[in-house]
Amino acid sequence: MIKKSFLLALFTCLSAALYAADAVRFEDLSLEEKLGQTLTVFVDVDSAEIFRPVIESGQVGGVLIQWGNYSLAQTSALINKLQSWAAKSPHKIPLLISIDYEGGTVYTPITLGFDYLPTNMMLTASGDETGAATIAYLAGLELKRAGVHMNFSPVLDVNSNPHNPIIGVRSFGSDPANVTKMGLSLMNGFKAAGIVSVVKHFPGHGDTSVDSHYQVPVVNATYRQLQQIHLAPFQQAVQNGVQGVMSSHILYPALDKKNIATFSAPILQDLLRVKMGFQGLIVTDSLDMKGATSFCTIADCAVRALHAGSDLVLLGRYIKPKTTVRRIYKQMSATPAARARVNQAARKIFDLKKQLGLLSSPQEKPAPIDQAYRAALEQISDKAVTLVRDRAQLLPFAPQVQRGRKPTVCAVFFAPSRFADQLMSFTKPFLQKGWTIRSYNAALTPKAVDARRARECAQGSDLLVVTSLQWADKTNINQKNIILALFKEHPRHVFISTMSPYDIPNYPQADTVLATYGLNKYVLQTAANIILGNVKPQGHLPVALPEEEE
Repeated sequence: MIKKSFLLALFTCLSAALYAADAVRFEDLSLEEKLGQTLTVFVDVDSAEIFRPVIESGQVGGVLIQWGNYSLAQTSALINKLQSWAAKSPHKIPLLISIDYEGGTVYTPITLGFDYLPTNMMLTASGDETGAATIAYLAGLELKRAGVHMNFSPVLDVNSNPHNPIIGVRSFGSDPANVTKMGLSLMNGFKAAGIVSVVKHFPGHGDTSVDSHYQVPVVNATYRQLQQIHLAPFQQAVQNGVQGVMSSHILYPALDKKNIATFSAPILQDLLRVKMGFQGLIVTDSLDMKGATSFCTIADCAVRALHAGSDLVLLGRYIKPKTTVRRIYKQMSATPAARARVNQAARKIFDLKKQLGLLSSPQEKPAPIDQAYRAALEQISDKAVTLVRDRAQLLPFAPQVQRGRKPTVCAVFFAPSRFADQLMSFTKPFLQKGWTIRSYNAALTPKAVDARRARECAQGSDLLVVTSLQWADKTNINQKNIILALFKEHPRHVFISTMSPYDIPNYPQADTVLATYGLNKYVLQTAANIILGNVKPQGHLPVALPEEEE
């Protein structure tokens, strides 16, 4: 027999859930609370406490989690703590939790306990749109399970400039068609998992020669060039229902001679809203970047961005929360036009939270997807690793050794220490075949001791495998000089570019070249299997390299 106390408790819970779904009305919020919905701060485990007062008062409505060295359980606990503070705000509106989970050189999700996400360039090299969508879907489920709602991904920048210092493998490549189809694949995968995608960096960061974190880039492309190359993927994303677009801190004279995109009404409203038909959320890039703060303080930049048409403002991590919020509120409450703009932006965020179910009863969390996700990564890695050239037809490698002697391979990796646990997967296929393999992980910027130990590893080996790592356009001269010296001493070698393929032209002496577009255990194992002939190389270069052009 069911006890009355149990039925009463059940009725109370159901009533509370129904009340929560309908109790909060946008019209009930104060102007300060509405403004708070438009503001997002950057938080990690160590810095969270300083944002507690503005979250509990309802003056901040969103959080971007990043940085640290935490387990997924710690990240989930952080999100739960943040939401418990939001539950104390006047109208108890949950925070919109966001993340930069885009793969490649944006490494912060790994430090928060999430699994490796392939670089966008690697996905294009695989040519597998379904595989890319599957990975985004499975990764999205893990984000949702941790309490994340929004992902600032995919990157739709067409990397048309090989000397771009910041985008590199974050881009799907130099062909707008590839950027479009792979970008839509990721976008749809995340959407299927219930994660909001925010595509970036509108109207395109691919043709820059400086990094907007440190300078103000200027893109002098004509409007026609922008339309044909850089705007095309964004237009397709809009037509396919993307929910968010992030602006860039870049000056485009063809669109607005005075203002960077983040502060430009002609770009955000006339172009994106009117001409391109976008009705979703416009998000700023982080306002603590030099591309923005060259013109204003973070608070003043937030005001400029809101007036230009942004709805969600990323304040960054280097702020004094109470002071910054107070300065923004003072300006955005000063005139009827400013107050109207706050209402317009906040309404979009409020409606999105409602759409996501944040204003109703808690939803069930997805089950863990570890095995399925890793299987998908292995499959797409096998398709992505690219044999760029093999002039000497060295692969598959068949060593000429005396009978009874095991072949010996030396692998020299140039990589940051944080990748050390990924490197050992390269040795596994050789060990399984009974070969002897030696390896050395040299520093990314190597010193004399690294050169000496690399030579010691290579001495007497039947095959030398050397990997390089270049983040974007900047060549590490120390690394390059040691690699070229090793090539000269050991003609039987395989060169593997493990991040940006734009470093391949630095090594014309390398007769056999593989590209992995990222450094992780999956692509390294595939590279080893290609060298041994266990699998055939299937990948295709997603960018044009000087020596590859006909």
